[in-house]
Amino acid sequence: MLYLGKYPSCKVHSRLLIAAFFTDYRKKAGEMMLRVILELFRIITIIFVIGMIMGLIIHSIYAIFGITVENTTGGWIVGMAIFPLLYVLYKNRLQFSGFYKNGKQVKLSNRTTTILLCSSVLMLTVAPLFR
Repeated sequence: MLYLGKYPSCKVHSRLLIAAFFTDYRKKAGEMMLRVILELFRIITIIFVIGMIMGLIIHSIYAIFGITVENTTGGWIVGMAIFPLLYVLYKNRLQFSGFYKNGKQVKLSNRTTTILLCSSVLMLTVAPLFR
């Protein structure tokens, strides 16, 4: 028991203060957990939906040039090239419009963004060679 003063009424106030703190803390923790779960669901949805759209666009561009990478190693390389693109998109734009708000959310540095985008473009360029 926490004792905040020399009068008996202080014991009651201290108990109420502690109970109010932990009740509020549990409510905030539960709300934060819900926001994290919703954000994870949002990330998974972004990966599937936007990833499929990107894959469709990339395969359509390859089809214009008469290149087929489906069911080959090149198809896997195209799939792996989409992930850095999605990561850059999420970290630089989409994380700021989600359910989870945190003061520690920052954009990727320009150097990191450039490296990830160049590696994706390189993988997309090299993918047709692995038929």
